[in-house]
Amino acid sequence: MQVEIRKLSIDDYDELAEAMQKAYPEIDDNVWSKRNIQKLTSIFAEGQICILVDGKLAAAALSIIVQYELFGDQHTYNEITGNETFNTHSNNGNVLYGIEVFVDPEFRALRLGRRLYDARKELCEILNLKSIIVGGRIPNYHLYSKELLPRQYINKVRNKEIYDPVLSFQIGNNFSPVKILKGYLKGDTESEEYAVLLQWNNIYYTAKKNTMQDSVIRLGLIQWQMRPLKDLEDFYKQVEFFVDAVAGYQSDFCLFPELFNTPLLAPFNHMNERESMEKLSELTEEIKQKISEFAVSYNVNIISGSMPILEDGKLYNVSYLLHRDGKIDEYRKVHITPNERKYYGMTGGNEVKVFDTDCGKIGVIICYDVEFPELPRLLADQGMKILFVPYLTDTQNAYTRVRHCATARAIENECYVAIAGCVGNLPGVNNMDIQFGQAAVFTPSDFAFPSNAIKGEATQNTEMTLIVDVDLNLLKELHHNGAVRTLSDRRQDLYDVILRHQD
Repeated sequence: MQVEIRKLSIDDYDELAEAMQKAYPEIDDNVWSKRNIQKLTSIFAEGQICILVDGKLAAAALSIIVQYELFGDQHTYNEITGNETFNTHSNNGNVLYGIEVFVDPEFRALRLGRRLYDARKELCEILNLKSIIVGGRIPNYHLYSKELLPRQYINKVRNKEIYDPVLSFQIGNNFSPVKILKGYLKGDTESEEYAVLLQWNNIYYTAKKNTMQDSVIRLGLIQWQMRPLKDLEDFYKQVEFFVDAVAGYQSDFCLFPELFNTPLLAPFNHMNERESMEKLSELTEEIKQKISEFAVSYNVNIISGSMPILEDGKLYNVSYLLHRDGKIDEYRKVHITPNERKYYGMTGGNEVKVFDTDCGKIGVIICYDVEFPELPRLLADQGMKILFVPYLTDTQNAYTRVRHCATARAIENECYVAIAGCVGNLPGVNNMDIQFGQAAVFTPSDFAFPSNAIKGEATQNTEMTLIVDVDLNLLKELHHNGAVRTLSDRRQDLYDVILRHQD
């Protein structure tokens, strides 16, 4: 007999499905979809483990990494897995969360489950994760529920007076019961929808620098004064000044406004607006790399407002997320204003996604995007907790639209929304002459937050910074115990918001 343990592959799916059907004959809809396995193996290949016996798939364990403070001990299976989308997975998380483990009944005498858990523990240590946590079913509980409370049942299993195929196994693998969860897995009639939250701690864990050790994240917003600039070096000096300022307050994020580098259009003012913006786009790659260097050297994640790029003859409005570890992500403005279309011929981007950061999952959208509620809702469904909105508005009317829509997005998506724009006048640059702005951070409207849903705001039309702390644990509390719960109370049986992917 040959036993092999390795990473699960999408090519294993047919055998996986067959083994799961045999392992869970009593459960309806007992097989993961191929799309689920494709997603798991693509986002976290190391966490999907299988065992082959003489070349036949006999057992498997599936896992994700989560920032556990965002969920806490009182959660459901759907919440921790993002309704089985796994958008809750974060490479910067601190806990390995077990979402599935099973052994084909034909091979249960070989103690393959123990091998899977040993592999999980080794992975937890290698990745320097704090612990492994699982929500363990108690499938024999229905046999005793008329005479025993869940607490009494668990005690008898611990004392080996009762055998439970899941809980007895977990305890035998040095997992400690933490909490009884009611309503953990819908449709689990054997467990009567109870589960036991179980934990194994990694004694070798070392707290990671710059990861979210607590729930408080500090935001630094730049209210950027539009002014004539001599050259690119002059622009860099202004950028570095503000990065240095917010980093000096140990900010985790620094947000610049939309198209904040447009003072550099001045030398091209003799051209039409489209041509001048194309010339400005030639500077974008250099600017991006320079600000990325600032992010690393000042140890702060920078959302670099937005800048134009020209690609295959199309002009895009792009925001770069410049991580303090040197990684670079980008977001292309999806919704183009009539002004941008008329003067610059801008094209909208086609990608909507959240970004993993060392402070959890965030979203970035640009100005006009915030006036379309479906877009932030898609990000919230992917686990976004903080939404950054760089904007550029010329009049108070335009600013009011952005402000009030941003406030609404914070309420309806149970998240924080940070906005930052340009202020002042810019003579000598076509279509960029006046600006109106007021940086702010908005919150949901509930008892744990300011009564006006404003965590902080700058002075209107004045160059300055705004430093604001936001507590992600308050969002978790709101989600479970808020006066209203806009995410969980949605009638998804009646309607939904669907993202259509475009190539």
